[in-house]
Amino acid sequence: MPGSPGGKTARRGVKKNPGTRVLVVDDEPAMREVLELRLAGWGFEVRTAPDGAEGKQLAESFGPDLVISDVVMPRMTGMELLESLRAGDPDRPVILVTAQATVDLAVEAMKRGARDFITKPIDYPKLRTILDKVQEEIAERRESRRLAAELQRGAGFGEFVGAGRAMRQVYALIETVASSDAGVIITGESGTGKELAARTIHRLSARAEGPFVAVNSSAIPENLMESEMFGHERGAFTGATGVHAGCFERAHGGTLLLDEIAEMPLGLQPKLLRVLEDQKVRRVGGGREFSVDVRVVAATNREPREAVESGKLREDLFYRLNVFTITLPPLRERREDIPLLAQAFIARFNEKHNARVESCKGETMELLRAYAWPGNVRELKNVMERAVILARGPWIEPSHLPPYMVGPAGGKPGLVLRPGATAAEAEKELILGTLRLTGNNKAEAARRLGLDVKTIRNKLKAYGIN
Repeated sequence: MPGSPGGKTARRGVKKNPGTRVLVVDDEPAMREVLELRLAGWGFEVRTAPDGAEGKQLAESFGPDLVISDVVMPRMTGMELLESLRAGDPDRPVILVTAQATVDLAVEAMKRGARDFITKPIDYPKLRTILDKVQEEIAERRESRRLAAELQRGAGFGEFVGAGRAMRQVYALIETVASSDAGVIITGESGTGKELAARTIHRLSARAEGPFVAVNSSAIPENLMESEMFGHERGAFTGATGVHAGCFERAHGGTLLLDEIAEMPLGLQPKLLRVLEDQKVRRVGGGREFSVDVRVVAATNREPREAVESGKLREDLFYRLNVFTITLPPLRERREDIPLLAQAFIARFNEKHNARVESCKGETMELLRAYAWPGNVRELKNVMERAVILARGPWIEPSHLPPYMVGPAGGKPGLVLRPGATAAEAEKELILGTLRLTGNNKAEAARRLGLDVKTIRNKLKAYGIN
């Protein structure tokens, strides 16, 4: 009978709300039966109980996702049931129903944590609207918990987060090359994690107890680069007031990352090649060579062979470094990892900023997945830190994302045209807007617009844009 606490499970409508369980608690048998039939027709799995005490027991065995309870009942009131249920699971939504509604009662119910408060006779279209919203929240919370559990199990490799096919191939190659001292060039766009890949190789290698030193070839003035690489003696040049150990000395026994290797001054590249061949270093202004034991890993955001062809990188140095090549995919090519990465950053920034953000709303995650991420994982990290700081509740809303990721009405990025714009002007704005959205990736923009890359290039040339 529907009114019994252990009553039969109502008809399931898995089409609309698969797996969502609802507990109805009301001392009126007719109300329980009507609610059960309505909810079952909407696709929920329903159980019913005649009062709060039996409702509490059934909640423990049935594990409902949400509870709809009358307020005035014998043995245990709806308010008491609400407090009991929230003590066990503060995230479980509870909707209170009463025929004796007052403003004070409604305010008290919401203060105690009720998800909503409705009056009898029940406005079923309104209830359906409330349940649709609650259903979204339940789905988002399930996804949040799934992501958190996946991160807890280690959905990645070392400090890398992501379990998609592209990254699994990267992890396998990192693990392979870490066991040797062979040269490695790590390629990938800015922000894809090249230094993290180098650090992971170091941690997995026999050199893990030694130092890891990273040098960015593009960040050091050319006249200081040789000193930074090989060190200098006192008096070697104006301002050299003491002995300075170069990065090879500092990395002795460990790993040296030469980042942006294609930006290294051409005059310095043959000296680097000689050190790689001989494993001996002479400081600037010094008269003796000394041996170093260093594994060199190089990284670049350029295509290395193109750098060789353009004369930016010596061919002999390239072949000395390039025993293995590890290419890190841009974030737009591993979109399946974006939810996990976002959740990992939320956890990190919750701790850093003493916040309590649970996850992203569904529409927020859609925006994250749709965006082109020209700055890759580094840009996602910055976006998530900003969102965690701005979020005042447990969820990151679209409004917490940077304006350039969200359209004027808070929806997806849109295209704004002036009234009376010509078809040619509209076409131009559409092409340029799509290029902005894809981070100036012509191939991706062409795919989204249904054009070929050559057409995009020709249009840009016609617009006078490089």
